[in-house]
Amino acid sequence: MTETTRRTATGREQGDAKREDRKINLGQRMMFMSIFVSLGALFIGTWVLYYFYHTSYTEKTADYLKAFVERHARDIDTYLTARVRNIKMETAIYSVDQFRESGALRTKLDKLQSVYPGVFDDLGLIDPGGTQVAYAGPYKLVEANYATADWFRQAVERENFVSDVFLGIRRIPHFIVTSRISADGKPWLLRATVNFTAFNQLVKAIHVGETGAAFIINRKGEFQTERRSDIAVEPAVLSLLAKDRQPGFNARYVEHEGGDGEDDYVFVSAPLKGGDWILVFQQSKNDALVNLYNARFIAIAISLLGTLGIVFTVVVLSNRMQRTIVQAEETQEVMEKQMVETGKLAAIGELAAGIAHEINNPVAIMVESAGWCQDLMKFRDFTEEKNVKEIEESLTEIVLQGRRCKDITHKLLSFARRTDPRTSPVDLYDLLTEIISLSVQKARLGNIRIDKEFDEGLPKVTASPTELQQVVLNLLNNAIDATHVDHGHIVVRAHAEADSVVIDVQDNGDGIPPANLARIFEPFYTTKPVGKGTGLGLAICFGVVNKMGGEITVESELNVGTTFHVRIPVTPKED
Repeated sequence: MTETTRRTATGREQGDAKREDRKINLGQRMMFMSIFVSLGALFIGTWVLYYFYHTSYTEKTADYLKAFVERHARDIDTYLTARVRNIKMETAIYSVDQFRESGALRTKLDKLQSVYPGVFDDLGLIDPGGTQVAYAGPYKLVEANYATADWFRQAVERENFVSDVFLGIRRIPHFIVTSRISADGKPWLLRATVNFTAFNQLVKAIHVGETGAAFIINRKGEFQTERRSDIAVEPAVLSLLAKDRQPGFNARYVEHEGGDGEDDYVFVSAPLKGGDWILVFQQSKNDALVNLYNARFIAIAISLLGTLGIVFTVVVLSNRMQRTIVQAEETQEVMEKQMVETGKLAAIGELAAGIAHEINNPVAIMVESAGWCQDLMKFRDFTEEKNVKEIEESLTEIVLQGRRCKDITHKLLSFARRTDPRTSPVDLYDLLTEIISLSVQKARLGNIRIDKEFDEGLPKVTASPTELQQVVLNLLNNAIDATHVDHGHIVVRAHAEADSVVIDVQDNGDGIPPANLARIFEPFYTTKPVGKGTGLGLAICFGVVNKMGGEITVESELNVGTTFHVRIPVTPKED
């Protein structure tokens, strides 16, 4: 295999590989773009729906929990108010002296416990100095002095009072309710201890879900109910919940993020006991929003299934569409090849007259020389030195003209071979010179001169030689047809410019009307008389040059001439 053949084969393989890569890249781009757009729309739609559902569900959950806690806060307030009224009713009916009578408090405590079972633990009467002068209950608290106790100082200043939870003398958590009695202008107190266990059960009954539980704190953040093991809350959260709690405030919803490995919680708080106590409801966020998280899990599962469905559908449709496009491209390539071949036949036809004239002359000379040889051999003694010399000269002329015919037919056959779109390095100087030598025969018939102006050192371009031949020949044929003036002149120029080579074909013909310039590259558009042109020449030039990654432009002026500029990149552009 010669070097030229190997180079051509390599060019063909590279061209086939590029076309195959282009098809694969086209399919991949279609598939990735379809998947990106479809999944983008799916994810955005899912995210928007989930966002609004999350916001709506969270707000509704918060509203529900706030209403839930407010209702229970009102219930507890009602419970405490009822206990205060129980004691106040006693002080409204009886005097201090009647409470001090022996066994009077025991009788009243028994009555209260029988009417309100499990509510009151004991009952005591405290004089203005803080000494409990009468007592009924399980402890020995007669003569106990509460003068220094905080609850006593607060109770004597109010008509009715509910204390915070404190240990007191009995050293167990409890709280009391008091009612003030005025005797001789001095404040006495009727004190009752509320059953702390029953009160805790009342608060403990407030629960929602698996983790929702309630407790009560005071304005200092101190627990006013039993601190259960299932309630874990940070002191900072307690301080936050205890702040800014005033009577009449609505419940407040707070989300608290736990640390690493800890659950997030929601807290809902509502004031009670005139704002001195805060009812706090605590629940794990996962528990409170369990339905939302279930919906999120379902949405994720649906999205994943949708994603798989989209990917599967896109891959199948992309492959099918890719095959359709490839078939369409192959059909288009076949049509383009057929059009190029048709154009080539038309160009050869236009050359035929010039070629025939060019071949006719040497053939006539050959016939005349051969006839002269026959005459010499027939009528003269061809053995004479003069005759032998004439015969040798005639034979030399026959050989010379025969070679001339051979060159002409060789060039014509070279051009007439089947168009091959595969690329290889092309020497533009040789290619242009060969095409001009073919066209010069036709130009000579019209008394037209063709000159060439090529820059030295023209770089080789990577292109299809047969397609490039046809482009130049079409432009030359058009230039010859357009040049009707006497002493017509066509100039073919070629020069390098940046990373391209520019070929100009200039004539001094009739020029192209401006109205026709926009249509000259349309297939089957021609201004030539019927039978003189197919209208494919410039369309083929336009398609071939664009396929090479180049461009073809035209400048024309009526009665001055036309110049076609063909710019071809030295290295074809990648698809």
